[in-house]
Amino acid sequence: MNQAALNLVAIGIFGMTLSTLLSPLLHISPAVPAIATFSILGLATLDSFQWQGKFGSIALDWFASFSSEYRDRVLRHEAGHFLTAQQLEIPVVGYTLSAWEAFRQGQSGQGGVQFDTQELESELKQGKLSAQLIERYCTVWMAGIAAEQIAYGNSEGGTDDRQKFRETLVNLGIPASELPQRERLSILRAKELLQQHQSAYDALVAALREKQSIEQCYSAIQSAG
Repeated sequence: MNQAALNLVAIGIFGMTLSTLLSPLLHISPAVPAIATFSILGLATLDSFQWQGKFGSIALDWFASFSSEYRDRVLRHEAGHFLTAQQLEIPVVGYTLSAWEAFRQGQSGQGGVQFDTQELESELKQGKLSAQLIERYCTVWMAGIAAEQIAYGNSEGGTDDRQKFRETLVNLGIPASELPQRERLSILRAKELLQQHQSAYDALVAALREKQSIEQCYSAIQSAG
């Protein structure tokens, strides 16, 4: 069961426990919280096996979106990916800032910045990936985490980024014992790049907040220098 479904299960259990405690005070039949909980559990199971966790991702993202800090984290996280890709000459072909936007565009997960990965995929098929290309993509994948750490001192997002990072390196034969060190180095490189282009990063965050087009985002970066 995926993480989104597990979170829905946790919410259902918490809701049942809370409603059971409060039902005598609110004069609610014990059957009501039980039915609601079983419905949530059933929906979580269906979501996991039939919808690949899309419903859970959308629901959890919707609840979280009421937090201004969460919305700001998402913006700064995705701006980190976007700016780093631009600086490392990896074309950005699109972006979404919520699971709902991603679902409407036919994407899985909670959305984010989409890159042109043709060069990466071509070299992966040949089974030989240049060290320079590996470094570029690893830096971009870790840039969202780096951006959050710069702004908040920690990161809450980036689970999918880490998974993509690790899967790629493992498929290239990199020992698992080396992955934590490589991840830290990639985050460090991303931080240095973002801090070197702080004004461009701030301009990009503002452009993403207004949901401007890819072309407008590139223009905002270039105008900020």
